Amino acid sequence: MPKPPLDATLSDLQLDVMRALWARGEASTADLAAAREASRGLAHTTVATVLTRLEKRGIVRSRRDGRQLVYSACVAEDAVRRSMVSSLLGTLFSGDAGALVAHLVREDEIAPGDLERVRKLLAKEKPRG
Repeated sequence: MPKPPLDATLSDLQLDVMRALWARGEASTADLAAAREASRGLAHTTVATVLTRLEKRGIVRSRRDGRQLVYSACVAEDAVRRSMVSSLLGTLFSGDAGALVAHLVREDEIAPGDLERVRKLLAKEKPRG
């Protein structure tokens, strides 16, 4: 996939549509509207508007297939996740990743099994510098 846009932060609605697109790889507006209709009750026009806005930002691209547009992601899910976590980190924790981790541990947001996974990841991490 091409290099992600600098800001790949998405709203809840945009993220919901993107998750459906990532799951399919490629989909028409109608396909995505049908997929999201059951869970969120989204109209075709709403999904079309979301996709148009995402395309303007370089998050998705479209191609014409007959009378319909077929969309595919230009940005991988992990790149969006990184961008959104980076935004959260900067906005709420002034860029201090340690403060974010401390908050998650203090607020019981991390289950004991998850905490052990983090410890193992930290033990594997090579020191920077």
